[in-house]
Amino acid sequence: MAFNFCYNFPYHSKIIFYQNLNQMKFKKPILVLILISVISFTAKKISAQAPSRFSYEKFIQNGDTLLYRQLFPDYDTLRKYPLVIFLHGSGERGNDNEAQLKWGVSNFATDEAMKLYPAIVIAPQCPAGQRWSNFSNTNKGNMKLQSSPSSSMELLIALIRSVQKNLPVDTNRIYITGLSMGGFGTYDAIERYPNMFAAAVPVCGGGDVSKAAATAHIPTWIFHGSEDPTVNPQYSLDMAEALRKAGAHPGLTMYPETGHFSWIAAYSDPEMMAWLFRQHK
Repeated sequence: MAFNFCYNFPYHSKIIFYQNLNQMKFKKPILVLILISVISFTAKKISAQAPSRFSYEKFIQNGDTLLYRQLFPDYDTLRKYPLVIFLHGSGERGNDNEAQLKWGVSNFATDEAMKLYPAIVIAPQCPAGQRWSNFSNTNKGNMKLQSSPSSSMELLIALIRSVQKNLPVDTNRIYITGLSMGGFGTYDAIERYPNMFAAAVPVCGGGDVSKAAATAHIPTWIFHGSEDPTVNPQYSLDMAEALRKAGAHPGLTMYPETGHFSWIAAYSDPEMMAWLFRQHK
């Protein structure tokens, strides 16, 4: 009786066994190794297919649509919860309502995070070709906040106000964070709407330093990679210095030997999470 066993291992390599069932003579260590590999890979595959804890949502205003994903902390009608706004980077723009979960925001949806810091988390998706922020001179430094927000930011602020009305949000604990394009969007949001947010965590972004005085009352922790080739680390250094001169006490973490992906360390930092959720207006 012929037996054909085919198993797909990572990197698409295949191990194929052709053996007579009555003549199979695996040594125990080899058999155990094969079983461990099969179980491990199967567990990873199941984990990758696990449903997200973020629901699919969309916000429509005046015919314009902002897609977003939402994490709800608990079915407890007696409490109000912090609201976290997470802004993705330029690579996650589109209309699939999926890509914005690629980096960072999943750290708010772990069992540990939901136990220690239950919160409503909103992760909107910026449409292709658009941006969260509207600054001039973004490639030359000395950025200036333009008078009108981008259409995506305008929709986002309307969404936040709608969520405040319709969900149990603690309005004294609305936080905003974002990476790369979302880091610029984080500065844009707090500089345009300084009375809305209780704390901000911009990651590898930049803003208008002339607006620092208007946002000095907002607790801010800035993150950047010291070798970032995409967004000049000087943007974060300049913002931190401007905030200090305005009387604020911002956090500033510059990761050594780190390029653009500073958000990996930032969003997995338990100290950042603990700090963020301590902040109140």
